[in-house]
Amino acid sequence: MKFKGEVMLKTLVKISLGLSLVSSTVFGVVEKPNLKIGFIALTDSAPLIVAKEKGFFKKYGLNVHVAKEGGGWPGIQQKVISGEYDFSHALAGMPIAATLGVNGKAHLQALLSLDFNGNAITFGNNIINQMEKHGLDKSIRPVSSDSLKKYIDEKRKMEGTKYQPLSFGMVHPFSTHNYELRYWMASSGIKPDRDSTIKPFPPPTMPSNLIAGNIEGYCVGEPWNSRIVLKGKGSALVTNYDIWNNNPEKVLQARADFIKKYPKTTKAVMKAVIEAQMWLDASWENREEAIGFLAKRNYVNAPKSVLRKSMSGTFLYNKGVDSSNPMFNVFANYYAAYPFYSHGMWFMTQMYRWGQLDKVVNMKEIVEKVYRPDLFEEAAKEVGYLLPPSAWKKDGVDEYNKFIDGKVWDPNKAVDYIYSFNVNNSKVKKENLAAVNKWSVETKQPTYTCPYGPAGCADPKYVTK
Repeated sequence: MKFKGEVMLKTLVKISLGLSLVSSTVFGVVEKPNLKIGFIALTDSAPLIVAKEKGFFKKYGLNVHVAKEGGGWPGIQQKVISGEYDFSHALAGMPIAATLGVNGKAHLQALLSLDFNGNAITFGNNIINQMEKHGLDKSIRPVSSDSLKKYIDEKRKMEGTKYQPLSFGMVHPFSTHNYELRYWMASSGIKPDRDSTIKPFPPPTMPSNLIAGNIEGYCVGEPWNSRIVLKGKGSALVTNYDIWNNNPEKVLQARADFIKKYPKTTKAVMKAVIEAQMWLDASWENREEAIGFLAKRNYVNAPKSVLRKSMSGTFLYNKGVDSSNPMFNVFANYYAAYPFYSHGMWFMTQMYRWGQLDKVVNMKEIVEKVYRPDLFEEAAKEVGYLLPPSAWKKDGVDEYNKFIDGKVWDPNKAVDYIYSFNVNNSKVKKENLAAVNKWSVETKQPTYTCPYGPAGCADPKYVTK
């Protein structure tokens, strides 16, 4: 019996050692298994929430607290910089702005893109009524800002020197939302900083601020557009997909020194999130399950019926009319998870265009310091995520990747692009900026494809799964 007991003990030890070896081989030994990741209550936080709820973090040896931030994007940024959050849901321009020292001061990096699209510009009924007098047709896609320009011109004529600028909301000065709202307005000749005031509000407070009359409209992510439409208090006029098809929206960010100190932990987090992104686009059934997660009080805390308006292949522009919009949220298809250098640089062009950046910098050097496609490629290969042909591409030239005004974004012409807009508030002289941006890159265009499933895909014919 003693002999058998010894054999059994040795066998158990071998099995235990074997499992430990397998775990180390598959997962690596993460340096910091207990993590805190901050997020804002928006549907595009779904990859982080799904990674938690479906066990993808746990699969890679991580114990993650996914923490809802109540202080808006400034709160997120402050807590990442201070180290309270190890990683966070972030606006795509935030890590660039922090690294440049114009939004906090810290070297932050974007490890992956969390999604494409996901925002809309929603106006209240009062201003919509005025715009309709000047030709607005809410049923047209995409809706231009021409009627808003005509209303502003009439308002200026009537009020003269006592003109009161219209007030609009967005989520953060360095947000996609700020740039999208300005891009849309300026495409019709509106001068956002002269004709209006644009103020930041935490996303969940947008509906209440519009209803209270503090703002006429806003640009925000979901579900805070659908909330107003369902209440009958306004309409979503245009989505950011309408403004720029398949544009980058949020990223997963962390401090550069954290990434360097904890490389295995960083890779494990990235792999878990990428798997969650692939799962989200694998089927509309998965999206429905994700809606159930997002609806929970500790996450987005919104009714499933509201979340369903944008996460399930439709979008609610006008009350009672669910419009087909399968690409409103794209998490993995069409390389949506990949952190393109060219996408990061586009945000820098907008910082220059709108006068947020008043110093001359080498844009290529900065974006390569912040965006990390090199780390992404390592993690992606290990989970079977397909990679595009290059980290540099043009936007505005491919089907399902056009701008509302027909412009083309070519990173090799970045300086010319900034100064090509009729409405421009740049504080830097073109020749000075051009003098330090004489580099060139080789761009390659990715083919439109949906390798992970039909959710977030333009048409089932592109699904290759």
